[in-house]
Amino acid sequence: MERVARAFWLRSPGHGEIREVALPAPDDSEVVVRTLCSGVSRGTETLVFRGGVPENQHTAMRAPFQEGAFPAPVKYGYLNVGEVEQGPRELLGRTVFCLYPHQTRYVVPANAVTVVPENVPAARAVLAGTVETAVNAVWDAAPLLGDRIAVVGAGMVGASVAAVLARFPAVRVQLVDADPARAGVAAALGVEFALPEEAADGCDLVVHASATEAGLARSLELLAPEGTVVELSWYGDRRISLPLGEAFHSRRLTVRSSQVGTVSPNRGPRRGYAERLALALELLADSSFDALVSGECAFEELPGVLPRLASGELPGLCHRVLYGP
Repeated sequence: MERVARAFWLRSPGHGEIREVALPAPDDSEVVVRTLCSGVSRGTETLVFRGGVPENQHTAMRAPFQEGAFPAPVKYGYLNVGEVEQGPRELLGRTVFCLYPHQTRYVVPANAVTVVPENVPAARAVLAGTVETAVNAVWDAAPLLGDRIAVVGAGMVGASVAAVLARFPAVRVQLVDADPARAGVAAALGVEFALPEEAADGCDLVVHASATEAGLARSLELLAPEGTVVELSWYGDRRISLPLGEAFHSRRLTVRSSQVGTVSPNRGPRRGYAERLALALELLADSSFDALVSGECAFEELPGVLPRLASGELPGLCHRVLYGP
């Protein structure tokens, strides 16, 4: 088997390249995976690409199989789907998801891969990491029957949260975004859509995922008294201001964070990382999630594509990277 692979590296902030890397010989507890496709997590990866990870978050922001260090050079990414070429008999030939960067082949412990269900196409399974974030956010938010809910920010994470919440009985879910083109995404996911100025207020719960100061302020405005904003946005090295005067105290509003690096305390004692990821893959049997993939490129094109994603020249949600045989 070929012992050389090709990997995408951030050489310096704003500049990526593809490098040849040597693959280690696997031992009996490891698998060799040939990548079929990977996904660019637009928010986090473009922040990493421009060198926007704060120094005090360099350790917390490390991806499971990251090489190098922030700001650069670094090999970063965590949405990878491939086929097991070598490893335990029960995994041979299986399609698996792994939190691995963009690389043509790789060697990881067998327990680091999760088998993709047969009813989930590999091309859709690249969303598993994002849907896993959505699952954790919903566990943190703990919605109740009949809740009025808004999701502000129809990016990859926000749209995934809306899709998961839409499965709850008797809830009103509205996906809110400043881009009217995201109405099509909302329709595909089976949820209502509204521009920020038209969004329904009186919400019991608002999940904020726009990564903008205006989006967070609007989220507070949409809450009913005693309501909660669950903040999913990652601002990196940017500082934002928050209107904590006005009616924030008199309406007894709450802002709380959610972060996928820790299993929600609401489920932590009973569920682990593996179960959370398996649940995300199970949810991806629903073809409506295909609406979250808005672009594709070949692996060799990635150094030229990531700057365009980071600048916003290439708009959309998840960008899927395709690998040849």
